[in-house]
Amino acid sequence: MKKGHQITMKEIAKKLGVSVSTISRALKDSPELHPETKRKIVEMAKEMNYQPNLLAQSLRISRSKTLGVIVPEITSHFFASCISGIQDAANKRGYNVMICQSNESLEQEKANIRTLVSSQVDGLLISLSRETNQYDHLYELYNREINFVLFDRVHEEIPVSKVTFNDAGGAHQVVKHLLENGSRKIVYVSGPEDLYISKKRKEGYLKALSEFGIDLDNALIKVSDLTTEGNINIAREITEMQPRPDAVFCMIDPVAVDVLTEWKALGIKIPEDIALAGFTNNPTSAVVEPPLTTVAQPGYEMGKLAVSHLLDQLDGIASEDPISIVLETTLVPRRSSQHF
Repeated sequence: MKKGHQITMKEIAKKLGVSVSTISRALKDSPELHPETKRKIVEMAKEMNYQPNLLAQSLRISRSKTLGVIVPEITSHFFASCISGIQDAANKRGYNVMICQSNESLEQEKANIRTLVSSQVDGLLISLSRETNQYDHLYELYNREINFVLFDRVHEEIPVSKVTFNDAGGAHQVVKHLLENGSRKIVYVSGPEDLYISKKRKEGYLKALSEFGIDLDNALIKVSDLTTEGNINIAREITEMQPRPDAVFCMIDPVAVDVLTEWKALGIKIPEDIALAGFTNNPTSAVVEPPLTTVAQPGYEMGKLAVSHLLDQLDGIASEDPISIVLETTLVPRRSSQHF
């Protein structure tokens, strides 16, 4: 344990194998608990040198009725949908929302957290930036007992509640669709490999290939930095591969749209020369030519569920013990991947 580390109720709960809410009730001398249970918890708290976090307690007692939200991009249709769900559900329960964007920057993400915490928000909803590959700032929140929920882009190891999509399942659906339409040499264009969604969508890609008896070819996995320039470079790389792949699955629709635009400029026909699919079901995917096969994910519903769970934790309706909420996705087949 780090020098100067402040023991939390979560650590006591883990040590004793009980819930955080049980620890909290015992330390408040709740009459609901059996005296022997309270005695064991109080003794363990003393043994571990637990000191109540007075700041966190004061924040819980004197509510600001404001929540902080951090997303990578406010202009993204998906995150805009999440924010709408968050705001609607929060407003119905009497809460206001402060929204920050990290602009896909780890340092900005940390600065956003500092700003929101100093503004005394009651809790945080965070979707991580593409640069986030170390997590000390999240563990600091956790150790300070500040309530937060991660959504969409999450860190799997930290013991807080998370709301995600079945990203592996969605990727499996779309790659299986490409395989069923005759494609066999399929490129996966990933985002930064530390991203949760990059890893999960790769899992689904590999599972579908395995089910069709196709071995992994690492040359078919491309990693984009998710910038337009990076996406265009990958589009060109794919066209120069020999033999040329017969399909491409992009981790998110904006990457697929950049690839499609570049291929059209190069005179490549979609899907006749190469089939193409994305993931997210951005509005753009339906209006490009040809319309883009994709996977729909309900961002509004994700936002509503994430904030509802955070507020349930703050109000003592839900346990403070972390849970994982996983939403299902839906394949949206269009002309970019098949002949009609």
